[in-house]
Amino acid sequence: MFSEFRQRLAAVRRRVSRFERRELRSFRRWLETTSNLLHVSVLLFVPLLVGLVTLLAETVEVVSFLLFPPLASGTYTLFAEPEGQYSDPQTFVGGLTVGALCGWGAVELTAIAYGVPTGEVGLDAGAAALGVFLTGAATWGLDLELPTAFSTALLVLVTGTAQFAYVVAVALSASLVAVVFVVWRREFYEERARFLYRTTEADDHVVVPMRGETAEQASMLGARIAAAHDAGKVVLLDVVDDEEIAAAEREHIDDEDATSEAEERAADAAAGRLEQQAARIETRVGVPCDVVVAVADGNHAKTVLSTAEEANCDLVVAPFECREDGTLTPFLRRLFGSRIDVVALQSAGERTRWRRIMVPVRSASDVAHAMLDYAERLAGRGGSISVCSCIDAERERRRTESMLANLTETVGTRCETRVSRSSIESFVERNDAHYDLVFLGASTDRSAASKFLSRPTYERLQNLDTDIAVVHTA
Repeated sequence: MFSEFRQRLAAVRRRVSRFERRELRSFRRWLETTSNLLHVSVLLFVPLLVGLVTLLAETVEVVSFLLFPPLASGTYTLFAEPEGQYSDPQTFVGGLTVGALCGWGAVELTAIAYGVPTGEVGLDAGAAALGVFLTGAATWGLDLELPTAFSTALLVLVTGTAQFAYVVAVALSASLVAVVFVVWRREFYEERARFLYRTTEADDHVVVPMRGETAEQASMLGARIAAAHDAGKVVLLDVVDDEEIAAAEREHIDDEDATSEAEERAADAAAGRLEQQAARIETRVGVPCDVVVAVADGNHAKTVLSTAEEANCDLVVAPFECREDGTLTPFLRRLFGSRIDVVALQSAGERTRWRRIMVPVRSASDVAHAMLDYAERLAGRGGSISVCSCIDAERERRRTESMLANLTETVGTRCETRVSRSSIESFVERNDAHYDLVFLGASTDRSAASKFLSRPTYERLQNLDTDIAVVHTA
């Protein structure tokens, strides 16, 4: 009885663990979208920083509660648009401080004009107008234009006789926020590809099933992807099928152990072909290359996946295969349905190096980040990448341009973005001759209804003049 209870408890724990891993993976993918990451950062850092300044206000008299509205607004602007017009730390600190100084100056000048003490000026219309004018002129002249600077200028009017203390509080609090922002932007936001985008640090062990006429090109693509990382390696896999075994069996029909010897002879022949290709890869690409020959058990895709697991590989690069109607073969369909990253190369020639790459995307998804990562590895510092998106209406252009800008911020290779009001098929067909390779998503994240209404892009593109790489992410 107790043993059965423990087994049930262990089963519950495994299910909970799987659920937690799945949810964590989903949350990480959600964070890969830059807008989501920025929203989370705003939710975390704006309350924390305002709370910290509040704590200082309770312990240090020089910090005034009146600086909270412009400080909170400015902090939101920094973290919500870290590459925006008003997200320069010097502009943030300088603009808020200059605004407070101009408001203080306006109060002093108004007091002199009225012939009254500074503390009696209060909420005066002339002082308010003068403070806004001085702030606009000063921030413009000093190139410190900041919307919240006008808030600090106006709030001086209600500080009574504590204008100097208010200005000091603004400078100190803004500096504290700016320091936190600079550290966050430099150490995390600008390095978010390293922390969030899984393929950036993974996909350096690649298995290549050597199938079909374009297996050599696929193996070179896998090798160049793996070579971008110091720990990269390639495993060339040949799955010996029944026909090869039967041919070898006929040569050794009189042997007592014909089947096993036939398998061995077929495997030896396959290994010889793979060794030659492995030597070419190591010479031309400089990445370690292993050779594996496996005997098929009736399911080639299953053999490939089990080999990838045994060889500790996290990416499969395979030749693209499709039927006459353009749909995937069962082999590729099983690979695209697996929990491992897959790149399927549809080769249009004998190219084995890709430097000019097009990456059409629909959104800032994990597939988009993976395609950009692979493109950057292949293009290198001397190549170029064109990240494109197609829209239906002009009103979508600004949002799409912002999405593409966020995607390409983490790319080290020379990169351009393009937005077109045309279908993805016509856009790619018009421009494919200018590129060596076009990356496309495998659409494995789409629902069955979505696939029924609109076939995957790679099925709608036929007879291109360039190579196509179809990407599936686990």
